[in-house]
Amino acid sequence: MDREELRARKKALRAEIARRKREHSGEELETLSLQAFAGLEASPLFREARRVALYHALPGEVDTRAFLARWHSRKRLSLPRVEGDVLSLCLYEGARSLQVGAYGIWEPRPTCPREEEREIDLMLIPGIAFDRQGGRLGRGKGFYDRLIPRLNPACPLVGIAFGFQLLPQIPMEPFDRRMTHLLTEEGIIEI
Repeated sequence: MDREELRARKKALRAEIARRKREHSGEELETLSLQAFAGLEASPLFREARRVALYHALPGEVDTRAFLARWHSRKRLSLPRVEGDVLSLCLYEGARSLQVGAYGIWEPRPTCPREEEREIDLMLIPGIAFDRQGGRLGRGKGFYDRLIPRLNPACPLVGIAFGFQLLPQIPMEPFDRRMTHLLTEEGIIEI
């Protein structure tokens, strides 16, 4: 598959997942989000992690708000902040420490302390779709693909999605990074 075919395939997959999301109400997606995070919280991956990096969800993504509220005073949590073409991880200090940033995503204010990326014990990564080989389809900007190499190579990379976002195969390019685990409302899948 040449590059143009690959991009067209990714675009079609993004449209398919958007269609699938529209088949679910906001209440259904919230229930599925809570189920996914309950499974994560029960896992050794999470229980053993001291420093967890995740994201502040956009509408339609697995919602992280309840998880952030529950854990930010008990574990060291960090969120990404877009700085040009780079994602930097910054300490999450509660909802008041956030502002609307690039692409309308809530992110830590510039005054929030930076996190030492090599010390992250667990990285939770959103995506449009995933496959069971760890392939990830993102939004197409490559932010996470550039962040992942800066993490400790032993850091588990957990792709988070609803079950209907798992596809048989994600078309991958050489720079695309694979996940080590997937999390859905049905549990954790180790790759």
